[in-house]
Amino acid sequence: MTTANPADPDSPILVTGATGKQGGATARRLLAGGWPVRALVRDLTAPAAVELAAAGARLVRGDFDDPASLRPALDGAAAVFGIPPVAFGPAGPETQLEAAHGRALIDAAAAAGIEQVVFSTVASTSAGSRVPEGKALIEEYLRDHIALPTVLRPVRFMTNYLSVGGLGFEGISDGVHRHLFTPHEPMQVIALEDIAEFAALAFADPARFAGRTLELAGDDPTPVEAAAAISEATGIPIRYEQLTDDEIAAFGPWIADTKKRWEAGDRWHADIEALRVIHPGLRTLTGWLAESGAAAIRAHLTRSQGR
Repeated sequence: MTTANPADPDSPILVTGATGKQGGATARRLLAGGWPVRALVRDLTAPAAVELAAAGARLVRGDFDDPASLRPALDGAAAVFGIPPVAFGPAGPETQLEAAHGRALIDAAAAAGIEQVVFSTVASTSAGSRVPEGKALIEEYLRDHIALPTVLRPVRFMTNYLSVGGLGFEGISDGVHRHLFTPHEPMQVIALEDIAEFAALAFADPARFAGRTLELAGDDPTPVEAAAAISEATGIPIRYEQLTDDEIAAFGPWIADTKKRWEAGDRWHADIEALRVIHPGLRTLTGWLAESGAAAIRAHLTRSQGR
């Protein structure tokens, strides 16, 4: 079995999505731990790619829409951290395109003789361990084609409070965080750094994590509690406001169905205490705010308000 070795520059871990949130955090965590990292990027000159190269990653160009470009990127790699690009259309997730992207990476890894792939998808919900169909297809294909597969299923990122644009909600605007979540019921969240930590743990001990699926969360404040914690940490008054049914309907049937299922009790269900046994440093929301989140949110709000 070939596994990555921090002391061996010729056995890198290929990180896809390296200029994005999870991929970037994972690449930085592996580099900090002495792992050789090969970062798959579409644009070698993108600022995030240049930053990774400066941190020690070797950049390789690849595109999930061009499966032939993936195989050269995998030559000589010992393991893979995989995140195919999100595929969304006007009606919501484009299931088959997302699945095709994931299968292309898995096929390329298998063809290159790579035995370990850590794949990050998305948290399941409590009703029958439901995950979006595209990601479920990728997970099944991974288990069928890779000898040492590990699936990470993270919940909502703590950094989503820094979001702008996108779906039209999620971040903080004019002192208000607006979302579909019920105001006074728990909402699980995870720090990107902790997703990266679980990936690093899996690469450090492939046999221990082979075949495992980990639902990842680090805390479960209510949206109102989270807004209060952000207010205290940043010194900026923030309140939470739930989107109305009419507002949600304007975003399309997929979002409306998500809100309906959430209010019916279909929730993320990571076992936070069990995860903390595996990773004792698992961050709470207040811990993340104290470490880096509050400063990032303050800077973001200052920029967005032109102050």
